[in-house]
Amino acid sequence: MSTQAIPSRAPLATRPMGMLASLSAARRNLLSIIPEIATRQPMVSGRTGMRWHMIMDPGAIRRVLLERVDNYPKSQVTKSLLKPAIGDSLFIAEGSHWRWQRRAASPVFSHRNMINLSPIMTEAAMRSSERIANSANRPYDVAEEMVRTTFDVIAEVTFSGDAGFDANAVHQGINEYIREAGKMSLMDMLGVPEWIPRPGRFLNSRKLLSRMRRIADASIEARRARGRGETPDLLDLLMEGEDAETRRRMNTAELRDNLLTFIVAGHETTALTLAWSLYLCAFDQSVQSGMRDELSSACGSGPVLGIHAGSLKLTRRVIDEALRLYPPASLISRTAMENDTLCGREVKRGDIIIIPIYALHRHHNLWTEPDSFIPDRFADHSATRRYAYLPFGDGPRICIGASLAIQEATIILGTLLNRFKFTIADGHAPGLVMIMTLRPDNGIWLKAEPISRVQG
Repeated sequence: MSTQAIPSRAPLATRPMGMLASLSAARRNLLSIIPEIATRQPMVSGRTGMRWHMIMDPGAIRRVLLERVDNYPKSQVTKSLLKPAIGDSLFIAEGSHWRWQRRAASPVFSHRNMINLSPIMTEAAMRSSERIANSANRPYDVAEEMVRTTFDVIAEVTFSGDAGFDANAVHQGINEYIREAGKMSLMDMLGVPEWIPRPGRFLNSRKLLSRMRRIADASIEARRARGRGETPDLLDLLMEGEDAETRRRMNTAELRDNLLTFIVAGHETTALTLAWSLYLCAFDQSVQSGMRDELSSACGSGPVLGIHAGSLKLTRRVIDEALRLYPPASLISRTAMENDTLCGREVKRGDIIIIPIYALHRHHNLWTEPDSFIPDRFADHSATRRYAYLPFGDGPRICIGASLAIQEATIILGTLLNRFKFTIADGHAPGLVMIMTLRPDNGIWLKAEPISRVQG
């Protein structure tokens, strides 16, 4: 038994719950419906209106996400929650419609393009540093700060220089949408067909979502009129993208839906990764000190640039470990389209397949000291078990923006740690709550002390 201190973790279910109890728990915190035995068993099955199976076995996960991916499309509940904001974009589309979009968009996220966008990330990190410096060593909610910082990045790398792009309106629309999208209904759990309306769903955010789409459409048309900038952003690159097989390019609606997907999926998940990384650095001062030595060697006292990111090995390991302990997408679901067998157990057409990534990343048969913060477990990536670590999913539908997210997180985290020593505010241990993403309950409150004062 390890005596190492354990950072914040979520209490998982220790007894079976009926349908109404499950619904109530899921509306408060989706993590609370994951059974604790999911961290020790390869598969857990049950029925809550619909038959469901949670799978934690890497071989079974590989079958679902790679070998038989067409037999396990995203669940209808997932699609119905996301479609009002992001349409039939890459995140939702299936089959040939997904494949051509993926082929057209993949070159956008090349290493060269990401390096070209890195100055935007460095500038946002420096602005964040100034805001944190103004906190005067008072407790500061770094979770809220990281949301602001990453939204600045994604708005700029998506619609850079567009005077007509109302970033605040889009941010407001996304926040309201995410708040309502997490409201699971009894009809969802009973498997009631999606064509039957869910009372009240998106009622409050409908006008904001409509405005958000209009703003994006107007920005796309304005960009068509003025042409690409000197350094192409994601919109420029997507507009130029073409499916090599069909020669098809995205129209305005397809561009808008995919850009909003990048904004919705990109900024909050990266913000959460950064917030939890800062918490873990404050939790383990020895790791934070080692990162600062690495940063000083690579960057001196300055900010992290794109050219530095690849050499910051410990910083990357901390981000990887934060993604293991606090994966933003902590639970994904699929629907079985045909009968199958997983872990020797029968799966029937229509069954819901759940991959509880939070439990997978803390599974006692897959990880040593699974609840502990040990970034050096990622020192050898070849030792990481495939399909046991899924911060960005896997298979052909692995997150297309993973490289952008990792680069952004490295630049921002490194820049902040090169300027401040972070400590946990007295009496604060962040709780974990999952609605659509795994968030800190009531923020992550840290103190930031300028390095010059620490060293002086």
